[in-house]
Amino acid sequence: MPRLTEGQRQRALGMLNMGATHVHVARTFGCSRVTVGNLVQRFRQTGRTSDRSRTGRPRVRYFRTRHLRNRFLTVTSSARNALGRRVSPQTVARRLRTGGIRASRPFKGQLLTPENRRRRRRWANTVRRWQRRQWQRVVFSDESQFCLFRVDGRQRVYRRRGERTAACCVREVVPYSGGSVMVLGGICGNQKTPLIVINGNLNAQRYRDEILRPVVLPYPQQQPVGVLFQHDKARPHTARIVQDFLAANNVNVLPWPACSPDLSPIEHLWDRLDRQVRARQHVPANRQELIQALQEEWNHLPPDPIRRLTSSVRRRIMACIAAQGGHMRY
Repeated sequence: MPRLTEGQRQRALGMLNMGATHVHVARTFGCSRVTVGNLVQRFRQTGRTSDRSRTGRPRVRYFRTRHLRNRFLTVTSSARNALGRRVSPQTVARRLRTGGIRASRPFKGQLLTPENRRRRRRWANTVRRWQRRQWQRVVFSDESQFCLFRVDGRQRVYRRRGERTAACCVREVVPYSGGSVMVLGGICGNQKTPLIVINGNLNAQRYRDEILRPVVLPYPQQQPVGVLFQHDKARPHTARIVQDFLAANNVNVLPWPACSPDLSPIEHLWDRLDRQVRARQHVPANRQELIQALQEEWNHLPPDPIRRLTSSVRRRIMACIAAQGGHMRY
């Protein structure tokens, strides 16, 4: 229930003096009948409508409610506005931990407009009855960029006070990540397509001539009948010359909602590939070594992780429906 302001309390007492009932006053101000009764009792005992003075620290419920209403509220700001009392941020953090709330890194997701959410939900409801064997015949393709040097924010350093800039505690980085490599690949069932290295910017004509014609067209001929090709809504994929090329060569394309990388299982394969490259005994030191490492690790990917990823599509769809087209844990 919302707390009544001083002006609302004065108006409530005025309405009661005019003969209004407690229920009518409670409905008018959107509060409970008990709140109105407590207001009347307090006014009779003290002659005031303000809250009685409280001793001790603010209750856990006060901070918990504030931070549940605004999840990005800092403990410093919450301590500064703690009912007019002097409270330290450490005290607020302890009270929040007592209430089961801890500070965490926020989940980073795509910007989803209401229209994106509707389209994602509509698409998920359309394919929700597809069987597992149907998803095993879908070729999920995607591009990904791998940087030579990058900091993903996962690594932590354990140091003592005053060692922030010590040589053993500093992770040196290269401006602009030292160069990058753009690759494209696809997975189907427990198999994978060749990994293609994309040099320069990828436009619709290059996507047709360097990827679709040499890789996508021969692949369905080696697979069972009914293979579907999937790609996202990137500009080169939706260009007219690409759509005409796919239609002219009888390539069945799976409709795909925009802003939906979490629905594609190949996205998790890129993360696995990057971790395997970083774990090599000889970490790539230049762009050519990075390309060679990506090719080798891609060719050595076992079929079991690919099969598990493609088998997760039905769970992703059900999670999308449960989230009303919003963000999921994938």
